Amino acid sequence: MANIKSQIKRNRQNEKRRVRNRTIRGTARTAVAQARKAFTEGAPETKEAVLKAISMLDKAAERGVIHPNNASRRKGRLMKKLATFVPSEKTAEDKKKKVSTKKSK
Repeated sequence: MANIKSQIKRNRQNEKRRVRNRTIRGTARTAVAQARKAFTEGAPETKEAVLKAISMLDKAAERGVIHPNNASRRKGRLMKKLATFVPSEKTAEDKKKKVSTKKSK
């Protein structure tokens, strides 16, 4: 525990900032995870998920929670994946077939 008055104050400030930054960083991570999940599922709403993730990364970088280059790198990876992404209608059809072709006992 700090004995110096200025260090005690600095510890209080750091704790407040840590809690505030944690929510912003967590929101950005969640948005990126949802975008990645949309890619793997081949969901048609993938573009919206990517745009939301990009927005959250921009906000985190703007507020200084993550480094701007870190946000840029993550956005670049998402956009690169989105450029090659084709929403697979087969995935949706396969899911329907699996449900309908199950044998009943």
